[in-house]
Parts: sequence; C-alpha cells; structure tokens
Amino acid sequence: MLIAINCPSCSTEGKMSLVDQVYEGPYRCWKCRALFTIRIEDNQVKSCEPLSQEEFDRQQELKAMQDKFKRE
Repeated sequence: MLIAINCPSCSTEGKMSLVDQVYEGPYRCWKCRALFTIRIEDNQVKSCEPLSQEEFDRQQELKAMQDKFKRE
C-alpha cells in the first residue's frame, strides 16, 4: 500500500510503500531532507517527531540487525 506523508518542515507530500498495516521508524523528506520518526497505523500517520542524524543512523543500524536475525 502507498501512504502519503506531508513533511512538517516544508509541507511537501512524500509517498512511502508499506507491506504491513503498522510502521514505526525513520522517515526522511525527499525535498528538504529533514528527518523524522513516524508511526503509521491503518494507512494514517499517527505521530511524527523530529529526529537527529545520529539517532537516524542508530535506528538504521538497529533495523539492519533485526532484519539480519529474522533471516537466520
């Protein structure tokens, strides 16, 4: 499913493709490159909070490790 996300910083609409009904994780605006932690439930953005580059990198590393253990 394709979800529309409006960036809180620049109001640009971005799209994100999801497999599950629920997503919680990092999101980067394609236009202004601002970082956010978002939570999506039932095709709607429920929360969107600013995120630092360091925290974004940490979340990406954590997700990569989780994905690695899921495959094994």
